[in-house]
Amino acid sequence: MLAKLIQFALTQRLLMLIFTLGLAAAGTLAYQSLPIDAFPDVSSTQVKIIIKAPGMTPEEVEARITAPIEVEMLGIPHQVGLRSVAKYAVTDITVDFADGTDIYWARQQVAERLNAVWGNLPTDISGGMAPLTTPLGEMFMFTVESDTLSLQEKRSLLDWVIRPQLRTVPGVADVNALGGLVRSYEIVPDNARMYARGVAINALQNVLENNNRNSGAGRLSDGESSLLVRAEGGFKTIEDVKNTVVRSEQGMSVKIADVADVRIGSLTRYGAVTSNGNGEVVEGLVLGLRGANAQKLVEGVKAKLAEIAPSLPKGTSIHVFYDRGNLVERAVHTVTKALLEAVVLVLILLVLFLGNFRAALTIAFILPLSALFTFLLMRNFDMSANLMSLGGLTIAIGMLVDAAVVVVENVVSHLADTKKAGSLP
Repeated sequence: MLAKLIQFALTQRLLMLIFTLGLAAAGTLAYQSLPIDAFPDVSSTQVKIIIKAPGMTPEEVEARITAPIEVEMLGIPHQVGLRSVAKYAVTDITVDFADGTDIYWARQQVAERLNAVWGNLPTDISGGMAPLTTPLGEMFMFTVESDTLSLQEKRSLLDWVIRPQLRTVPGVADVNALGGLVRSYEIVPDNARMYARGVAINALQNVLENNNRNSGAGRLSDGESSLLVRAEGGFKTIEDVKNTVVRSEQGMSVKIADVADVRIGSLTRYGAVTSNGNGEVVEGLVLGLRGANAQKLVEGVKAKLAEIAPSLPKGTSIHVFYDRGNLVERAVHTVTKALLEAVVLVLILLVLFLGNFRAALTIAFILPLSALFTFLLMRNFDMSANLMSLGGLTIAIGMLVDAAVVVVENVVSHLADTKKAGSLP
């Protein structure tokens, strides 16, 4: 059988050449489309649920939020684990699935169960499923630098200008905004003034909720024209909040400014971001989508930041302090260099010890062809090119050379045998 296979390969030289070139071309295309990353993704298929519950203690969070959600999540097909962590004002629930489970199907199942139990949870909570990323999904980190903007202005710039545009980059799962001060309106009631004017705290709260909204009032027909009628009551400035009427009595209006101090403040925060011990900064953290090509993702983020830069306030810049792309480039460069050095050294050693340049060149060609065929299989099985996979390929060169030397040396000895000269096709 083996003799017939060898005879067929020798008699059909053109066909073998075309097949080899086709394999090399397919391997090259597969390598170009391989997801490239520094590390392999070894994380299991999991869906995380993060719920924020302002003001609740860990015991309340566990009893009123974590426990009902965990009970609802039990019994999902292919589920292999369920764990949670309840902290002050937040709970983190992780649902683990069996390896090979489609992540989008898993997220759909979790979303359906979460929607079913959401109505039984406290009304003042927020959150839901975490972005579709992995523990190794931190791709890009930067800070917003400016000598003229305050921490609050930097955070607003990140939240409303930079973050929305970065989320449009292909492969980006989310952009986390960290540090700084989140701008908000603060209404600080004055108990003495409220008592003097007969205003209760719940009345003040109801007025704020009911007046900060826009309402539609249908259509108004005027001949062939039709006008849309709407009442705009949403707060636009701090003066709108101050001038909102709390109550009216005997022709006298009591406004919010009469019973409370209204000012621009910030949300309560539980941490801060510092840089090199030089004070607080505002940080942006780009999370990559599960299975995304890290190199292309980082290139897209850099291009988007360059596009955003001209629209930033004068004196404002973006300082990058972590770039997964640099790590990927160094890792791939190191392995590629080792692969090329191995091929060159093998070629030199084979020429010296075999004494046959054609035989040495044949073995040297086997190495890149084997690598290209490996890339084809990696692409077929959705494996990424990373430090471990390419490093393993480099180490395997020694085994390939051993096998190739045995075969080629045997062929050379047969070709040198004068008794068999002319018997080969």
